[in-house]
Amino acid sequence: MLTTPPDAAAKPVETNPHGVRMVDPYGWIRGKEKPEVIEYLNAENNYTRQMTSHLEPLQKNLYDEMLGRIKEDDTSVPWIANDGWIYYSRTEEGKSYDIICRRKGVDGEEEIILDINAEAEGLEFYDVTNWETSPDGKRLAWLADSTGYEENDLIIKDLTTGEILDRSVTKANPFSLGWANDNETIFYARQDEAKRPDRIYRHRVGTTPEEDVMVYHDPDGRFYVSAGRSRSGESIFIQSGSQSTSEWHEIDTSNPERPPRVIAPRRQGIEYEVERHGDRYFILTNENATNFRLMTAQVADPSPENWTDFRPHDENVYLTGMDAFENHLVVSQRRNGYTTLEIIPLEDEGSSHLIEVPEEVSSIGVGTNERFDTTTLRFGYQSPLTPSSVYDYDMNTRERTLRKQREVLGDYDPNAYVASRFEAKADDGEIIPVTLVHRKGLEPDGTHPLWVYGYGAYGSSMNPWFSSNRLSLLDRGVVFAIAHIRGGGEMGRRWYDEGKMALKENTFTDFIDVVEALRDSGWGDPDRIAIQGGSAGGLLMGAVLNMRPDLFTVAHADVPFVDVINTMSDPTIPLTVGEYEEWGNPNDPEAFHRMLAYSPYDNVREMDYPAILVTAGLNDSRVHYWEPAKWTAKLRDHKTDDNLLILKTNMGAGHGGSSGRYGRLEEIAFEYAVMLDQLGLADK
Repeated sequence: MLTTPPDAAAKPVETNPHGVRMVDPYGWIRGKEKPEVIEYLNAENNYTRQMTSHLEPLQKNLYDEMLGRIKEDDTSVPWIANDGWIYYSRTEEGKSYDIICRRKGVDGEEEIILDINAEAEGLEFYDVTNWETSPDGKRLAWLADSTGYEENDLIIKDLTTGEILDRSVTKANPFSLGWANDNETIFYARQDEAKRPDRIYRHRVGTTPEEDVMVYHDPDGRFYVSAGRSRSGESIFIQSGSQSTSEWHEIDTSNPERPPRVIAPRRQGIEYEVERHGDRYFILTNENATNFRLMTAQVADPSPENWTDFRPHDENVYLTGMDAFENHLVVSQRRNGYTTLEIIPLEDEGSSHLIEVPEEVSSIGVGTNERFDTTTLRFGYQSPLTPSSVYDYDMNTRERTLRKQREVLGDYDPNAYVASRFEAKADDGEIIPVTLVHRKGLEPDGTHPLWVYGYGAYGSSMNPWFSSNRLSLLDRGVVFAIAHIRGGGEMGRRWYDEGKMALKENTFTDFIDVVEALRDSGWGDPDRIAIQGGSAGGLLMGAVLNMRPDLFTVAHADVPFVDVINTMSDPTIPLTVGEYEEWGNPNDPEAFHRMLAYSPYDNVREMDYPAILVTAGLNDSRVHYWEPAKWTAKLRDHKTDDNLLILKTNMGAGHGGSSGRYGRLEEIAFEYAVMLDQLGLADK
């Protein structure tokens, strides 16, 4: 069996930004239209297959275990939409995608409005990213990505006849969709050459894209634009936001041809979001409020000088979102690192309450709530031990009804496992929370394989989640940890601010401190430590591998953002300009030197590295395939060890991997098999 890794020829290109000599030997890998690039990626995939062929039995066992826990024939909890129909989705055994259905009343006959399996037939990738029925319930619009490159077709279907009325709009952004009240007009977003959604268009069913009217354009490359219909049905909100600043506009859904009206002009560093409630707006803003505060304004004159306090700032409570209903406001929050929901009765604002949860280490969040005129809130709840659950909650009586808990087949017993919070001290004295999950009965005696997951970017919080797939790790004795490091938002907005820009290295040192604290506390065998992260979490993997390669046994870097300087120096690449406020702009000498100090690709050195699994998607538009490919090639050339280094590129998918549920399970089974093998658990 050939076990020689592919030879990625070095073709050095020298540049001198800010007087620093930089040599990029693998820049030629950029350009998937070049035959030599595809040949190289295929060679890497073949090498990966050869190096992991002995793991095929384990991979099959893992796949069978994970599939065996899933109820393949399943149905979501139905919800009542504003058009009076009851909607739900279901899956069927052997089919990869959802089937979206509705009924007219509880006892009504099922009507399939979108069988995604039929739409995906013959395609390697198909993802319905957004869908919405018209206000009268007679038409369905959906956005579909058939490559993984996040360029979506807008498709409109007549639900009375089943006829496809319109599929003329292509390359739409996946996150914007909203019907006007005339049931003929729909709003969507287009993208610029760098795939930044920068324009909102108004489209009439049956017309050509050339006839569409651009209703909003944001020329600032830092800002991303989206549009959607408000819960109250009164508005199409257009949101334009950067990493630090936001601006909202509104279109009357009953007068869709009127130009949008700005609610509050942008002010650098001020973020806000809006909910419409009759003649007033609820506004969530960070103005003079690091953790955000709630304010109100009259629709007639919503300029910032007329905003009034509704909920003052609390440095111990991070407000992350809000949902307005006819008689209640629901505020999503974080307290001491955990998610909470506060219910505020609008007729008695002082009698608010928090929804109680049965476990401290858990997550709660607002679910699908289309209706404005309701006193019932649907929320989701889960923990590392409790499968994803859907509740209906009476906001007046505080009574809750469990509508569905995801069924885990195979005699799953939550009492056989333990979830807890662990605290690690960072070098600067900050306390870093960690979620720990393991089989009951394990003691911190230094003998257990440890698996640490991290992200730490964009203020995104890694809430404690349930995973039936993860049981395959726990049942093999693995201690699983989620490191809630700075750069995320778990402990408030400050947590994010202290892990970005000039303070980005806190993210990496926090992660290292967490791993060391877990090891030193006996929760990890020093010789069996696995780490995992994807996208910006892949940057984390690359950085800590350069900083402390001796600390880890194996790392999985999924679609890793590792070529920081080259990517952030090219404004034509998607996300670059919009993320200057996250990482910095390398055109600025100070930012350049700071970013260069941690850029994984630029800091690969001649030294021993642990085993590394790298995964990528050829059609990834967020972290292009060439970043993980170049990084792998440079690691091969520099590393001084004989440890495993493999790159697996999905040649038909993007940033999120396979679109179908079975294909995604196969990917996870492969990743688990590689990691478990390196932890000495291949025979377990």
